[in-house]
Amino acid sequence: MTCGLWAQEEDAVTFEVQVSKDKLGINERLRVEFVMNKDGDNFTPPDFEGFRVLMGPSTQISSSWINGVRSYSKSLTYFLQPTVQGTATIKQATIEIGGKIYKSTAKKITIGPAVDKPSSEKTVDDVADESLHLVAEVSKTNPYLNEAISVVYKLYVSPNISVSNYHPLDNPKYNNFWSHDIPVSRPTAENGSYKGKPYRYVVLKRIVLYPQKSGKLEIEPLSLEVSIDVPTNKRDFFGQRIFTQTNKIVSAGKRTIDVKSLPTAGRPADFSGAVGSFDFSVTTSKTNLNATESLQARVQVSGKGNLKLFKLPELNLPSSLEVYEPEFEENVRTTLSGSQGKVSDNYTIVPSFKGKYPVPSISFSYFDPKTEKYNTINSKEIVIDVIQGPNNTASSGSIPSSGNRQSVEVTGNLFNFIKLKPNLSAIGTDYFFGSTRFFLWMSLPLLLIPIAILFRKKRKAIADDVAGNKIKKANRLARKYLSTAKKALGNKDAFYVALEKGLHNYLKAKLKIETSEFSKDKIASLLAQKQVDDATNEGFIGLLKNCEMARYSPFSDVQMQQDYNKASEVISQIDKQL
Repeated sequence: MTCGLWAQEEDAVTFEVQVSKDKLGINERLRVEFVMNKDGDNFTPPDFEGFRVLMGPSTQISSSWINGVRSYSKSLTYFLQPTVQGTATIKQATIEIGGKIYKSTAKKITIGPAVDKPSSEKTVDDVADESLHLVAEVSKTNPYLNEAISVVYKLYVSPNISVSNYHPLDNPKYNNFWSHDIPVSRPTAENGSYKGKPYRYVVLKRIVLYPQKSGKLEIEPLSLEVSIDVPTNKRDFFGQRIFTQTNKIVSAGKRTIDVKSLPTAGRPADFSGAVGSFDFSVTTSKTNLNATESLQARVQVSGKGNLKLFKLPELNLPSSLEVYEPEFEENVRTTLSGSQGKVSDNYTIVPSFKGKYPVPSISFSYFDPKTEKYNTINSKEIVIDVIQGPNNTASSGSIPSSGNRQSVEVTGNLFNFIKLKPNLSAIGTDYFFGSTRFFLWMSLPLLLIPIAILFRKKRKAIADDVAGNKIKKANRLARKYLSTAKKALGNKDAFYVALEKGLHNYLKAKLKIETSEFSKDKIASLLAQKQVDDATNEGFIGLLKNCEMARYSPFSDVQMQQDYNKASEVISQIDKQL
């Protein structure tokens, strides 16, 4: 929390008060800092009424030069213990800067009852707990059976910290749900809010669920192990704030879904479990054809809902029509709002006799969760007119009844579309000996002789290239000792530990000595004795220095990649010179 008086003058002097929190328990401690951007004299603190001074003032000064501009900061810090509950005020403090008096603004502090976990200073873990949240956002917690709901897992990160890496500890199992995962191609940080405070968040996982059981169902939590960098109040030599890395395990927590059963009142007899909003149709590719020709009949449901979780109604066709098993087709895409598209059964029908054959109307029923009602759609009756073909003497009437299954007489012309007299010719006799292929195989060894001579000359040329072989050998050696560091790119601590160990192991293998026991000056002297040039020597020592600095200062991924490339180059140069 910050509150202060900013001077809008030529010297741009700032003098402000900062408190660690504006609400605390009576058994907690409060940190109060008076911060200025220019050095001053005659500082007069407030009387801190309602508080007991435990420590202070402690002075901290930070000064740095960045792009030719000097940056200066001085802070006076107090640690206070509240003495009574209620509202206390940190009154104005004064300081003289450049012959002028500057005052900080007063700040009200609310003091409540004692808390279970008092702390004067938040630890790194406390900051991480307050700044990192994994949330499972459920679109609907009281759906109907087979109604789609979506679950989106978001990781909220406070602007005060940064996340360097994360990986899931366990993935939730969606028992009693039909699930469809929507992949997240590349997580992207976006601005948002969490409990009214500004946060950044990233979507980690998206999934669509269709409950298959009514009652209370639990969604297991998703857990992550997250590596985060938390800023401290310490600064390095250059005035940059020092970060501390810690690992935290966050969980989205269990979510309970109360699934409602589908109503029994008004449920159609042909209801097969379809829930959503649909259209239904029965169509044929043609209605006029000759006997032994084929046509396609399609039973199709389209719309939005559980398209993959119900059975399509079956056609009821006359027995005089030869019907093959239907082919199922599916064109469905799933988004966070559920599945949408179409599914269909395609029937192949071949009439055997002349006449008119009706395709009776069939019905499809579904439950619409928006209106909470059942709907039934009836298809239109379709008449198939077979114009030419043999007469079915066993049938009575031009339109056979679909309910009376009749025997089908097989005529001699039923399979007249099949060619019974194909135009086939005998395959001639072909002998291998004396053929063109025989002479080609015989001459193949003669063709391989010049190829073998060229291959031998190429190998000899490579073996004679001493300088080139040394360069290749040096590069392989560099990759060998830096392989562990390369795997740790992106993880600062692990990368620089592996890099430093790789550099020492290289000298150990090359010079047969334990360089880890030597100082950097001793290693530089040893490389100079081995006639390693100054530039390569300085590059090797510089890498060792970076490995040491990485323990105390933040290093970016770009810096790590540059150090890795530099290490490969330096090892290669040293190997060639040694």
